Amino acid sequence: MDGDLLLVLGLVMGAVAVPSLLSAWNDGRPPRAGAVAILIAGTLVALALRSRPGGYQIEEIPQVFARVIGPYLR
Repeated sequence: MDGDLLLVLGLVMGAVAVPSLLSAWNDGRPPRAGAVAILIAGTLVALALRSRPGGYQIEEIPQVFARVIGPYLR
């Protein structure tokens, strides 16, 4: 898998998992699904960082999203 795709999937999964975590904590339930999603997201981001020799800079993230999602929007 491409490192850019792994990074985008990891960041999106992490963003989607946060409301699940907050909802579970607010309702007094154990945040199992959110915790698993955060672990998967962290693994995807770590794999993406490892696949690229220089890593990613924060400023590059919008361009990475554009490279991954752009072809599907055309």
